[in-house]
Amino acid sequence: MKTFKDETLRFLVDFDVPPPAQGQVTVRVVAAGMNPADYKHTATGGPGDFPKQVGYEVAGVITAIGPDTEIASGGGAVGDEVLAFRVSGGWATELTVPAPDVFAKPVSLDFDQAAGLLLAGATASEMLHCTGVAQGETIVVHGASGAVGVSVLQQAALLGAHVIGTASESRFEEVARFGGTPVAYGDGLEQRIRDAAPDGVAAALDCVGVDEAVDASLALVTERDRIVTIAAKSRAAAEGFRAIGGAMPESKAYRDTIRADLIRLAAEGRLHVPVADTYPLEQAREAAERLRTGHPGGKLVLRS
Repeated sequence: MKTFKDETLRFLVDFDVPPPAQGQVTVRVVAAGMNPADYKHTATGGPGDFPKQVGYEVAGVITAIGPDTEIASGGGAVGDEVLAFRVSGGWATELTVPAPDVFAKPVSLDFDQAAGLLLAGATASEMLHCTGVAQGETIVVHGASGAVGVSVLQQAALLGAHVIGTASESRFEEVARFGGTPVAYGDGLEQRIRDAAPDGVAAALDCVGVDEAVDASLALVTERDRIVTIAAKSRAAAEGFRAIGGAMPESKAYRDTIRADLIRLAAEGRLHVPVADTYPLEQAREAAERLRTGHPGGKLVLRS
């Protein structure tokens, strides 16, 4: 297995992957999804906390399976193509993971798409779930062209809801592609949303965490329990609306329950994962910097 040694994402280290015990599976990683949580994870702690295993979602091939063990979708054998989430240390060539976190990869998904499906998809699903978005409602999604935002657009459409999606003008086409009505960031955001939704918005889902997005959400949605953020926890605590995150027990429990449904939707072609670019594992530092500082226009994926 290879993983990153320090907070600068500068080094790879080599060590033997433990064989799977009962209830575990070893996967040769073909593709590893990249998410903001990855570089945030490496930014915490001091030098003594490293090496750290980075990466929460992968797609690959089973190379070993523990005795009397089945994967989450049933069965499982050496050579099967799978995806896994939530794992630890996915930026690797191979890793041993709990079998309940491993699912058969749909034939219709390539490895890159499969590796980018579940973290963003589960986050988007939870945002819609905890705000109670329903058929016929109009909602606003801040950061609608990002990985989570694009999944929200698609899942909201499946619910029969309409999305006003904030984005830069260069990303309007992506928002519209997945059924949203794009509006631009910047001064006057609240009024532009009101103009796009003259009957009002029922809920606000914040994927970016900037004050502009939070302020507009608070002005547009009177019910605090119908505002949710994944990026502005301090504002949520101060203003009385909800923040969610994968490390929170309630969020983790929900996201674990929705994984099979998201895979089914993707297999049926009803949930797409736009992939912006792939990098070899050895260039993970460069890929992480691109993810941290820019808007890649889709998922970034590491290839082993």
